[in-house]
Amino acid sequence: MSSYEPVLLRRLGRKECQDIAGYRADGGYKTLERVLKELTSEQVTNQVKDSGLRGRGGAGFPTGLKWTFLPKGHPGPIYLCVNCDESEPCTFNNRVLIENDPHQVLEGIILASYAIRATAAYFYVRYEYGHGMRQMQKAIDQAYEAGLLGKNILGTSFSLDVFVHRGAAAYICGEETALLNSLEGKRGEPRVKPPFPAQSGAFAGPTIVNNVETLAAIPHIIGRGGEWFSKLGKIEKSGGTRLVSVSGHVKKPGVYELPAGRSEEHTS
Repeated sequence: MSSYEPVLLRRLGRKECQDIAGYRADGGYKTLERVLKELTSEQVTNQVKDSGLRGRGGAGFPTGLKWTFLPKGHPGPIYLCVNCDESEPCTFNNRVLIENDPHQVLEGIILASYAIRATAAYFYVRYEYGHGMRQMQKAIDQAYEAGLLGKNILGTSFSLDVFVHRGAAAYICGEETALLNSLEGKRGEPRVKPPFPAQSGAFAGPTIVNNVETLAAIPHIIGRGGEWFSKLGKIEKSGGTRLVSVSGHVKKPGVYELPAGRSEEHTS
């Protein structure tokens, strides 16, 4: 039995966990409302830097630091690209999140976009994830209806549009620059770097590419503080929890949430 409170998987199995009404009943989007009224984009970025959150897509680069690589004072547009091209064999933690708690991911997308001053976010989803894609699109539609996306969100000067882009079933598009090529309608193959996406990414504009699991952690970090998140694990300079996919000839296949460096877990 887990001795800690699960973070990313805490809502799975609850009533209406995929719907905006259920998400808001559990406190969803309250962090976004507070941020837009009280915090600057720099303060959000600093909280993420303090949290020790590292990219969950594989590279493990510090997320908050990555956001600071965008050119200072850029007039825009700036883009956020969400990497949901989860094509590694036997991995399905991103799928579990977007199918079962899409608004958690979406709130993270909005908060990250606010932090980096993005005006558009592109959700690049693996072609085979048809159900997950539809769940994300439903969540996005609900957010527009609630005034959480679009122009002047919640009466502020912040505006954001989110678009779902279905990939073409190509494994290589899990690499961020191949993903950007595919998003632009080009052949999905890696670009030569530099320039890096933060300088010239989607449509030649400054772009941050983050993984689904990475972004799902953002509402918790901002809601409870970077220091809280950093103390969940015991690995130096890497805070928070990790989702692990378990499949094959095992007694309990599923997705398990593990604080970095600890053995307790919570399963989906």
